[in-house]
Amino acid sequence: MRCKRWCRVALDLAQEARQKAPSGCVDRAVQCQLSTHESDEHYGLLAELDTYDTALWLRWRGEYVDLVALRDCPAAGPGPDGEGCCLFAGHAEQHTWEGTPEEVPCTS
Repeated sequence: MRCKRWCRVALDLAQEARQKAPSGCVDRAVQCQLSTHESDEHYGLLAELDTYDTALWLRWRGEYVDLVALRDCPAAGPGPDGEGCCLFAGHAEQHTWEGTPEEVPCTS
C-alpha cells in the first residue's frame, strides 16, 4: 500500500520545477510514492527529466521541502517481462511492482 501523505508544492518550488521539467507542467500537490513507511521523509514525483533515467522529485520532511533530481531505480520485477520500479535509486521500502497496480501506479 502506498503512503497516504501529500504535500502542496510552494509557488517558488513549482516555478523552479516548471523550468526544469521538459513539459513545463508540474502538479501543485503530490502524494508520497513510497509504500507505507515509518520515516517522516516523503517523495512525490514531479516530472521525468530530459536527462536519461532521471526524474525531478519533491522531498519533504516536516516543514522542510525541496526539489531533488534522482536517478531512476534500476530494479525490475521477476519474470521475463519484469516491470521496472517507478521510484528512484536507493529508495527505502518496497519496489512499486510489489504493491497492487491500483495502490501504486507508475506516474510520469
